[in-house]
Order: sequence, then C-alpha cells, then structure tokens
Amino acid sequence: MSAQSVSRRSFLTLSALSALTAALDWNKINAWAARMGPKTDYPTVVIGAGLGGLCCGAYLAGQGLPVTVVEQHNIPGGYATAFERAEGKFRFEVSLHGTSINNNATARILNNLGVLEKLELVPLPEVYRFKAPGLDISVPQQDPEAYSRLLSRHFPKETDGIRSFVQEMVALSEEVDRLHQKKGKFLKILFPIQYRRMWNIRNRTLAELLNNHVRDPGLQNVLSALWGYYGLPPSKLSAFYYANATGEYLRNGSFYIKERSQQLSDALAGAIEKQGGKILYETRADQIRIKNGAAAGVALSNGQTLPARAVVSNASALTTFEKLVPREAVPPVYLRKLQAFRPSISSFIVWLGLARELRGRISGSGIYVSSGRGTEADYRSALAGEVDQGSFSVSLYDNVFAGYSRPGTSTVMLLFLCGFEPWRRFEADYRAGRKGEYQKEKDRWTTILIRRAEREVIPGLASLIAVQEGATPLTNLRFTGNPEGAIYGFEQSLDNAFMNRLENRTPVQGLYLAGAWGSPGGGFAGALRGGELAFEQIMADWA
Repeated sequence: MSAQSVSRRSFLTLSALSALTAALDWNKINAWAARMGPKTDYPTVVIGAGLGGLCCGAYLAGQGLPVTVVEQHNIPGGYATAFERAEGKFRFEVSLHGTSINNNATARILNNLGVLEKLELVPLPEVYRFKAPGLDISVPQQDPEAYSRLLSRHFPKETDGIRSFVQEMVALSEEVDRLHQKKGKFLKILFPIQYRRMWNIRNRTLAELLNNHVRDPGLQNVLSALWGYYGLPPSKLSAFYYANATGEYLRNGSFYIKERSQQLSDALAGAIEKQGGKILYETRADQIRIKNGAAAGVALSNGQTLPARAVVSNASALTTFEKLVPREAVPPVYLRKLQAFRPSISSFIVWLGLARELRGRISGSGIYVSSGRGTEADYRSALAGEVDQGSFSVSLYDNVFAGYSRPGTSTVMLLFLCGFEPWRRFEADYRAGRKGEYQKEKDRWTTILIRRAEREVIPGLASLIAVQEGATPLTNLRFTGNPEGAIYGFEQSLDNAFMNRLENRTPVQGLYLAGAWGSPGGGFAGALRGGELAFEQIMADWA
C-alpha cells in the first residue's frame, strides 16, 4: 500500500500504535506533573498486584503521588510468583520459563523504575529445545543466522524461506524497538514506508506469514513452536505478536530471573513502598465507586473505602466491568465489545521435586515436546483436554544455574496448555469445596503427563519424584480471578491485537486497565508495558 492510500481508519490505528510502541517521554511527564498542583489531590488505587499493576503503581509512586495497591493474595506478582513445598525443601516457579528482558523496551521500563539493577538475569543455555518425532534441536542464543543454518540442515529444500522468515522476525523486532526509542513519534503519511514490516504485518495471521516463506508442514510446525507462549495456533494468532516477540528472543536471547520470578515482583513492590506507596495484602476490592460518571474510590472487603482520583485495574477487564463497576456506569456498547473477546487459553501444570540431581545430565532448560501432528492439531488437543496427545513442555530449571535446587535434588515443571471446558464440569463443586471427582481427574492428568515426560525427556522420572504439586485452570481462577483461568488475558486474535488491541484508557473517566487484558497484552513484557501505558495515560489526563 502506498503512503497516499493510507485511509482515515489507518490514521486512527496508527494513533493507537503510537501509544502502544512509544517509550515514555519524560519531558512530557515532567511538564504534566508541574501543572497538576498538590500531589495529595491525586490519590490512586491499583486493584491487583500483578506485574501491570505493580509497574503502574511504581511509576505513580515515583512521581510522589499517593498510591495504594490492593491485593487479594498474601504476596505480590500474580503469575510472577513462587511457592514452597516440603517445608521449604523445594521452591517452585509458578510461570516463568524464559524472558527477553535484555537491551529492549522491557529492560528500559525496569531501569526507569530503578528495578533492573536489583535483578540478576541468567541466560538460558538456549532459547529453547524443540523435540518432535524425528527431530531434536536446540535454538542458539543471540544468533539468528545460526538458527537459520541449523534448520536448513534439516530442511535443505527450504533454505531460502527459512532465512527470509527468520530475518523478517528479527527485522520486525528491530523496527519496533527503533520506534519505541523514538518515543513512538512518526509522520503518519510516511509510516508505511519508514516501518514497512510493521505496516505489512498489521492484519495478518502467523499462518499467512509462514505460508509466504515456507511450505513444508513439518518446518512450519518447528517455526511456530513458541505458539504456546502466546496461546493461539498460527491460523488464529496475530503474526505481529508472534514475530515481534520471537524475533526479540532470537536477537536478544532468553533469560531467567534469579532466584525466581518472585524477585521481580518483590522488587516492584519494594519500589512502590520505598517511595511512599502502600500495598494492602489479603484484601479484596469489592466495588469501584462511581460519582458523576467518574471513578471516585474503591470499596474493600474489610469494609473500608479508599477515595481515588484514578483507579487502575490489574484485574481482568471482564471482572472489572461485569462485577466491580456498577452496571449503569458501563456503556452497553463497551460491555458488548469486551464480551465478544475471548479469554486466552489456560494451563495444566505439574511441579516435581526430584530426589536426584539432573543438572547437565539432560540437555536443555526449556524443552518443547511436539506431538508431530502439527500445531493446529496440538491446539485442538489442548482445548479438548487431550493431555495424552497434545504438545507439552518440560522445564529443567537446574540447567539454568547451579544451586537452583538444594544439593541432591532437582526442580522440574511440566506444562500442558489447556482450555477451560474439560474442567468446567467441576467448577461448581470446586467452588463449594467438594473436590473429590476433581482430584481424581487432576491425578489422572498428572499421571499421564509424568509418563509422557518420562518417555520423551527424563528416563525413570516417576521413580525420582519426592514431591509433586499440580494446578488446573480452576487453580488459576482461584488465585487470580481470571475468567476461565486465562493465563494471557484476552486472546491475541486479529480483532484484538497490535493496532486493534483493547485500550487501557476506558470509557469510565478515571478508570484504567493495566496488565494482560489491555494493551499490548499478556506475558511479562506485555504486562509491564501495559502498566507503563496506564501510567502515561493517567498523567496525560490529569495535566
């Protein structure tokens, strides 16, 4: 499309893109802050201490604004947490497999907050290891060309397509980073020329992008192996979302946060409290109070009401507008829009504490095991709960750094992405505390997944288990409140991704979204950026 043919609608989406990709302009932030008057006139309540809420709260506290974060759990982080079993003998990671926090937008966010220097980022041995029938490869760190050569040895007829696809992802991620460093500033009429890749990919699925480069179904399965990080198969997933994130992994590498992702959450919480903000743990937000059409406070489960000039919801957008905001305050068209979007896929996880050291005995730290039937088939198995057939992953955390587990032990996570439907029949009983049938099904899935991991990755696994724990979509629902136990917020489908993603500024004055359900979406990087976006929009609206 030529620059002259950019439509009015395209201008509108480009305006959204500017907000989505821009780094904070501190000159603007400081100018806005100078016009606000006394900071005590701007109390803010953040609902939920997930990464998005913590990020937004830390930015606001850094401006000297009175911030209170309300969290139903007894620790911060949402999915970015850890827990202990066997009297502390094993400390399990809840969600993190690898993150690309390195020389990028996410790193700049954490640096702005004074948090990056408090984290120790450990590079993984590889970006990930991919295992399928007849193929077992490890994707090298920070070397896209080596990755292309590796795949070309296995698919020699697709050499040109492999190289062009990998180069496309890497170049796209570079474009996004360049635009971020320019604070999202561009001439709209020139955008399709200056940021050609971003423009061309804006309304395409990953399947369409793959088909433009390679044809071999087995190769497409390999190239889309990280679909599980984003929750949709190629036929449904935004090509931009996949290519930008994957290009960043290939370019910058994949890292783990030592000792666990809880360190990131604790550091963000510490930044809020150090600058005068408050975090109320084991406290639930019951209602967002509305006065004259604007957010005015938050009623808490302890009977207290916190006044607020702005409310930031790190809870799901559906929960926020269906349960927390009085129905008469929500524009019907907006509620219908939210209800038309789908919550992302959920997960079934088994954590294993082993009575043997595995470090260095099995290659890889993050191992993706494909069924070999193709990504689309694996996605259908995930939705149907076919834990015996679909793809799954094995995380061997002890291969990340020495001392991850206590001497003589190892820590393993098995993950099978799954839809909510296989567990919906247990929901009412689960909520009522009747978990007998639920536990039987959970045990059945656990046994199957352990056997598969034993056969594919860790010989003799079952005999090594000292401690095991599991979590289903109902577990996710219980701890996060996310509808259907979603792990990525709303799906990154074409109607709700990239330029079209749900905005963090809502139709209710003074109410903002932060985290996975708004813009730009799920994952550690997405949630942190969502928190930053909410902060920026709050400051702009108050100026």
